[in-house]
Amino acid sequence: MTRSDNIKPGNFRETVEFYLIDCRTPLGRSIDITIILLNLLVCAIFVIETYDISEAARAFLWRIELFVVALFVLEYFARLYGAPNRKRQLLDRYSLIDLLAILPTLFQATFPISSLSLNISFVKMIRVFKVFRIFRFLRFLTDPNFFFGSVSLEVLKVVRLVTTILIIFFVGSGIFYYVESPANDGVRNFGDAFYFTVVALSTVGFGDITPVTEAGKLITVMMIISGIILIPWQASQIVKEWILISKKTNVLCPQCGLSEHDIDADYCKRCGHYLYHEKIPEKKVAEGDRSP
Repeated sequence: MTRSDNIKPGNFRETVEFYLIDCRTPLGRSIDITIILLNLLVCAIFVIETYDISEAARAFLWRIELFVVALFVLEYFARLYGAPNRKRQLLDRYSLIDLLAILPTLFQATFPISSLSLNISFVKMIRVFKVFRIFRFLRFLTDPNFFFGSVSLEVLKVVRLVTTILIIFFVGSGIFYYVESPANDGVRNFGDAFYFTVVALSTVGFGDITPVTEAGKLITVMMIISGIILIPWQASQIVKEWILISKKTNVLCPQCGLSEHDIDADYCKRCGHYLYHEKIPEKKVAEGDRSP
């Protein structure tokens, strides 16, 4: 079951749900691409704000962020409105990620940092949560059906591996910047933090940038542990998929049309019919591989 196969648009509520998860119709693809571009934009704003820019530029970026987050709020409630089970939708991991992407900006807009009633360090901690907006990209990697077409499972797993690496680098760099920049002269912007993250996770260890705070050291340890666990796990899934593919052969079953069987298989694993081990052209495989 794919993102655009699980429902059919009927009334307005079902139509809203359909186009928010659809990736095949022009409107569904446009919505997906727009959401991804907007998320790229707010992630870029998060990075740019760590650099020394003018107050006018910072105010302009803040207005853009407010506009994008307003669209995210609209998207969040549209998904909630169109969901068949709204309670399940509220607790869905992607809905929680969406909410996490929205709240920091809403909190900052409601309680400005200039407010004397708020602790500055608490406000900065709220801002750190903006780095988790990158997790919103995971919504579009749940199945092989993309808005640019379908991809094979092995290609999808490669994309997931690359995305996992980028997420670890981005999240680790963002958090490391916020905990280290006030006390570490070597961490002046996101670029410095990203450089340190790459060096640390690749175990190169040049030593030109080192954490000086306890929080920075803790974040570094967590980054390294995450890289050790997640990256090899994703890579093992890819290798496993490639091994399974190498053990299959294109032998067309004359009974049911299934074309992928183990190399040493004598009988079809779907219908049990005897197989004739003769290689068949890829075109014929594509035409004959049909489910009964």
